[in-house]
Amino acid sequence: MTLRRALLSAAILAPMLASCATAPGDGFDDQGAAIRAYADLTDTGFTGDFAVSQPGQPDTIYYGATDPDEASVRTLEGWPWASVTKQVIAVLVMREVEEGRLALDSDVGALIPALRGRGLTVEDLLRHRSNLPNPDETPRDDSGFPSFYTSKSDPLDFCTEGQDDTEQEAGWQYNNCDYIVLGAVLEASANSSLDLLLAQGIGLDAGWYNTSFMEADSERPFASRDQTAADRIAGYGASGALVGPLDDMLLFDRALMDGVLLSDDALAQLWNGNPTTGSMALGQWVFEAPLAGCNNPVRIVERRGAIGDYQLRNVMMPDLGIAVALATDQPEFDFAEIWTGNGPMHDLLATLACG
Repeated sequence: MTLRRALLSAAILAPMLASCATAPGDGFDDQGAAIRAYADLTDTGFTGDFAVSQPGQPDTIYYGATDPDEASVRTLEGWPWASVTKQVIAVLVMREVEEGRLALDSDVGALIPALRGRGLTVEDLLRHRSNLPNPDETPRDDSGFPSFYTSKSDPLDFCTEGQDDTEQEAGWQYNNCDYIVLGAVLEASANSSLDLLLAQGIGLDAGWYNTSFMEADSERPFASRDQTAADRIAGYGASGALVGPLDDMLLFDRALMDGVLLSDDALAQLWNGNPTTGSMALGQWVFEAPLAGCNNPVRIVERRGAIGDYQLRNVMMPDLGIAVALATDQPEFDFAEIWTGNGPMHDLLATLACG
């Protein structure tokens, strides 16, 4: 039996809003674009979860040909969101901007005393233009991972105690301290814990039910969990410690695209990709890309995540009302670049957007 035929008879569909069924005799090409896109993705060697939200259809997650009980448990456990967390933090920041408690040019030192006099703004952190110390450059622990993430010391102390004088050749340098500090900025600005801000500022409005920050020593389950992975993820804090099901990621995407979380003006600022810095926007990348089968380039909002063995992709095509979330524990799987016009991620989006 081919994988495509197997997917027709054994793919597990977990719609959040309604159920759908496939008659055993239906031809593959008669099925929806989502299952065709997923079949093509698995043909490239992908294993993991694929979630898609399309206008007028129930949000759906594909788990592959696996045992139904196992699949159900996996989606409830969820996945580490890794740096998709940064996308969520950026939305929380823009909500504070809309409330008038922050501005993109606010002096971070006014809220974080250890950074007074540094001239850092909120937007500098969002766009990775700081010169804060870089956690990825800390000595390796016994497992070979940067020790910052598995040590018990205060992460904010590390991020504010010095600076990285490495020249930023591209005008920015990726640094998890930027978003760890942003987490502290949010707490100081709103006079609230980050957990409460997340629950009230995103969870309630988007309809989340099971996404939260991984805490040190937490026993929360997640896909392919082991203690080493759990310890690492917790160490990322506001830069990458969210854990939750892909259902919630789609709800977040839908709430963004539908204007539930931010006004049109705030969303335009959030998604203002800068071509001179690789189309980086605030906590995500926004660009237009040609997709096979589409007459015109399609606007893409992309956020990637990776911690240890985990890889995440959260992609929106807001002008088409389509959102896609993928999670895998295959660290070497190559999604390829969407803008190149080929590769697993491009092909998946082209099938969804262009048929």
